[in-house]
Amino acid sequence: MNYQEMTTGYSFKNPEMIIAGSALIVSLITAFVSIYSAFIDRAYARASVWPRVEIQRSYNDSRSFFYYIVSNKGTGPAVIKHARLSFDNKAVKSWPDYLKMRSGRTVGHVQSHIGSIVLSSGESTKPLELHDTEVAKLLADQDNLQIELCYCSIYDECWTVQRDNNPTPIAQCTIEDKERFLQ
Repeated sequence: MNYQEMTTGYSFKNPEMIIAGSALIVSLITAFVSIYSAFIDRAYARASVWPRVEIQRSYNDSRSFFYYIVSNKGTGPAVIKHARLSFDNKAVKSWPDYLKMRSGRTVGHVQSHIGSIVLSSGESTKPLELHDTEVAKLLADQDNLQIELCYCSIYDECWTVQRDNNPTPIAQCTIEDKERFLQ
């Protein structure tokens, strides 16, 4: 066999070609497994810091108290970007405004800020607590306050949640200033 025949006579049956083809297939499989593994790792990292914010209320007639509580039941911190409260299709700016709308008078209460806070996993806050018997009963019987919180994970994945506690994914948290709850 001369030199010219050796350089032009490729065959897939040659051991060198079989080895090269096998190496190519193994390399492609390795690349696919690496990409898939990175995808799974990213999904796991996001799931390990997934927040889930829930809104509840509590009323006790015998002890005359009423309060709202906001909890993070997820696995990671919830960065609450804004709150929107409305009553009878009117934006509510503060708890004193809401309580005056409902009762017609100034009502003593305890409040916590919910408009821009970070709730760690398992943490809760009471944005409103009151011990006024008359107003507590009024709020418990006719509680049609609309509450919407917009929150994000540390990866800037965002959701809105209302009192039905069914989070809805959104691209980002945006709100007009006239609708923003200030406390």
